[in-house]
Amino acid sequence: MRIEDGDRVSASRQHLIFAYYVTGHGFGHATRVVEVVRHLILAGHDVHVVSAAPDFVFTSEIQSPRLFIRKVLLDCGAVQADALTVDRLASLEKYSETAVAPRASILATEIEWLNSIKADLVASRVSDVVPVACRAAADAGIRSVCVTNFSWDFIYAEYVMAAGNHHRSIVWQIAEDYSHCEFLIRLPGYCPMPAFRDVIDVALVVRRLHRSRKEVRKELGIGEDVKLVIFNFGGQPAGWKLKEDYLPAGWLCLVCGASDKDELPPNFLRLAKDVYTPDLIAASDCMLGKIGYGTVSEALAYKLPFVFVRRDYFNEEPFLRNMLEYYQGGVEMIRRDLLTGHWLPYLERAISLKPCYEGGINGGEVAARILQDTAIGKNYASDKFSGARRLRDAIVLGYQLQRAPGRDVCIPDWYANAENELGLRPGLPTIEMNDDSSLMSSCTEDFEILHGNLQGLSDTMNFLKSLAKLDSAYDSGKNTEKHKMRERVAAASLFHWEEEIFVARAPGRLDVMGGIADYSGSLVLQMPIREACHVAVQRNHPSKQRLWKHAVARQHAKGQGPTPVLQIVSYGSELSNRGPTFDMDLSDFMDGDQPMSYEKAKKYFAQDPSQKWAAYVAGSILVLMTELGVRFEDSISMLVSSAVPEGKGVSSSASVEVASMSAIAAAHGLNISPRDLALLCQKVENHIVGAPCGVMDQMTSACGETNKLLAMICQPAEIVGHVEIPGHIRFWGIDSGIRHSVGGADYGSVRIGTFMGLKMIKSIAAAVLSRSFPCSNGINHDELEEEGGELLEAEASLDYLCNLSPHRYEALYGKMLPESMLGETFLERYADHNDSVTVIDQKRSYGVRANARHPIYENFRVKAFKALLTSAASEEQLTALGELLYQCHYSYSDCGLGSDGTDRLVQLVQQMQHNKLPKSEGTLYGAKITGGGSGGTVCVIGRNCLRSSQQILEIQQKYKGATGYLPLVIEGSSPGAGKFGFLRIRRRFPPNQSVASLQSN
Repeated sequence: MRIEDGDRVSASRQHLIFAYYVTGHGFGHATRVVEVVRHLILAGHDVHVVSAAPDFVFTSEIQSPRLFIRKVLLDCGAVQADALTVDRLASLEKYSETAVAPRASILATEIEWLNSIKADLVASRVSDVVPVACRAAADAGIRSVCVTNFSWDFIYAEYVMAAGNHHRSIVWQIAEDYSHCEFLIRLPGYCPMPAFRDVIDVALVVRRLHRSRKEVRKELGIGEDVKLVIFNFGGQPAGWKLKEDYLPAGWLCLVCGASDKDELPPNFLRLAKDVYTPDLIAASDCMLGKIGYGTVSEALAYKLPFVFVRRDYFNEEPFLRNMLEYYQGGVEMIRRDLLTGHWLPYLERAISLKPCYEGGINGGEVAARILQDTAIGKNYASDKFSGARRLRDAIVLGYQLQRAPGRDVCIPDWYANAENELGLRPGLPTIEMNDDSSLMSSCTEDFEILHGNLQGLSDTMNFLKSLAKLDSAYDSGKNTEKHKMRERVAAASLFHWEEEIFVARAPGRLDVMGGIADYSGSLVLQMPIREACHVAVQRNHPSKQRLWKHAVARQHAKGQGPTPVLQIVSYGSELSNRGPTFDMDLSDFMDGDQPMSYEKAKKYFAQDPSQKWAAYVAGSILVLMTELGVRFEDSISMLVSSAVPEGKGVSSSASVEVASMSAIAAAHGLNISPRDLALLCQKVENHIVGAPCGVMDQMTSACGETNKLLAMICQPAEIVGHVEIPGHIRFWGIDSGIRHSVGGADYGSVRIGTFMGLKMIKSIAAAVLSRSFPCSNGINHDELEEEGGELLEAEASLDYLCNLSPHRYEALYGKMLPESMLGETFLERYADHNDSVTVIDQKRSYGVRANARHPIYENFRVKAFKALLTSAASEEQLTALGELLYQCHYSYSDCGLGSDGTDRLVQLVQQMQHNKLPKSEGTLYGAKITGGGSGGTVCVIGRNCLRSSQQILEIQQKYKGATGYLPLVIEGSSPGAGKFGFLRIRRRFPPNQSVASLQSN
């Protein structure tokens, strides 16, 4: 429902009392509440505001005896280390401390207080996303409404992924609290909020202006000839020192929230802490700050260009940012340019914008009228959603949430469009490998192929077509999908079309068997999938490279002439909330006359999480410098376009690494074997990205073959062959919709526990061998035979857990391993776990027995699976193969790497398998979670027939019915990067020459 009527809130014949709870996160919520509260008071009502925000936030706009302020903190929002950085684990811990531990006393106190102020006329209670307030109102028998653009269950769902699933109960409780709210008044730029029963959309809530632009400038003594930027980060963080040369000549900066102790340059003006910022925003030429509802809404309302710097780990931001950019009001500044003062190109770009928001700005007035009407008895909620109802599971943009029954999960158009552009939405026509003559002809008309072969791959042909169309990205007047413009325009300025471009392709992979046992030395079986990453690379002399304006400004600031620069554009950036571009001087990779260490590189890329993705791409350059001694004298321009879905456990990162390194190597004449290239790419991920993965992902992406399973023993990377997939067997991947990350807490902790187990087994073997192990543990030293001693010697020096057989594990070690062990205890006893890519947290407890057992048995299962694949086709063969998948799946769960979504998919496969008609042959036979677990994709094995495909589609629809998410189905195979080789191309017809004069971010 959307309400747009702008009439004033008419005075009610009833005198109403409202309790308005405001979240403790930042001032933005409090400032938007002011506008709603002001209209309620104008209509003759009393409003009790419950907030930890300073009084002046409310009293500077509202001076009325009907306003009551109660200082209470009922939630903590997001804990910020500074204005741009959220501490995810600290946020969850603080919320537990603030709202979870004292929950019973909070509810009792709030119920008592609500009853104490209501008298006979209390009819409504409002919350600006404070979850517990909704439950308190319900328990007090008072109707409640929320007014917001985001909810904390969606925000915290991301933090849970980083901190571990043991925090998930926080998200569940918040959703349950919200479900007691009668309806949601939803503001523009909203996030998905599925827990609310009903929704009413209103216009922007914006504080009114008190003075005109001319009046404000006159009071400040600033003429119209002076350019004015307002610096608005919610308080100047410690360590940010502003300098005079950050501003161009003729500019002044108004600084909000600066400490009285901070010295400001003469062209920076300190504003009072209680200053009324809307007037100053309207008097400025642009704003520089972080994105929040208050800043974005007021920038749009008063048509002020907004130069923004991304905040880390705050899920509200991409929705507001896309709204800002859609109305052509935003310019993104790279964080390092903010901190080093390279502001000029961004400010110049900002004042050239013409923001075009023409929507309503009376959301506060409309919201107040809805609240008044609700208080006097009007029912805005739909009947079908009325009353308390049990929440259902919801998977939204990769996060596990809860949803009200009957509610569709609202995904914004820009997100769906970005997925469609990359071909990731389920139900789209599949990309078949065939010789499409018309598409092939079109490609050869656009480009001269100087080396390589398209191999009939239509995704590669489509990539070349997208390259040929890049010049049209500048025709913004014809581009209605504004969210695409930034990455397309940036990409269009990358290449000199008369010069050669090198293109590489690397697929993702479906983990059929092996998974997390790779780092324990297991045999693995991996299938290269149809979806792939393409990377285009061009070398240019530094004097010829087309640099983005901020890169030019950076070189000028260093007093340098042209120097080699790396510029990267990554398509699909909105799907994972990352910056679409990255650039750096290649000299930054040098530490004196040697390449910088991997540890320094890891810190370099981690400085700005929105650009950390560049480590997967640019890290290839440093690894080539360090491992092969390559030096890069030319500038490098790269375009990355991946159709391998991110966060779904199908090796999107490995495909980017392999395609990037392959393209860079081709452009520089480096001949690297696919196996060696995969090992180099693993160094990128382990040491520069900092993700503790094994090598099977990179090996499959580099060395895989179409319609074959790559068989590899990960000790460290011995390819033992390619196993042909029998014609009667087919594999599918079904995405659970739950984001997976090998850098997440659960994957890393399982890996640490596994290496702890290895160290303990070696220690036990050494102790038994030396007869120092007590006989009470069931070991009879006198019965040790000579061959037993040899086995113990081998086990005491075990390199990989998978070299221990299951029967030896059960006979000697299984019962001796502890279920878990505290990190501190392990280090005291064993000193180190001997894994170079993980670090033990002394205060954390790690699972040991299940984590050590898994790779030992998984290696056996993979060997059996490989042997069965080559056996005679039969029902028994398929049943046995499926059973091995099921066993693997439940072993993952024992390690703590399962998830609700993947478990649900495996159960649906089992239902299909066991519900077959009597005497009929089955079609689906087994399924398992894949890769690093904790979400991601399930691998399904079945008979290669039409009925199997129909059953996969049935599972897809049943899963959507249960979770609201229609899963992506992955099927088909394609060649690895080694089989594809590379393309060397040159444009046949030069694009629109006008693009050369347009250098833009």
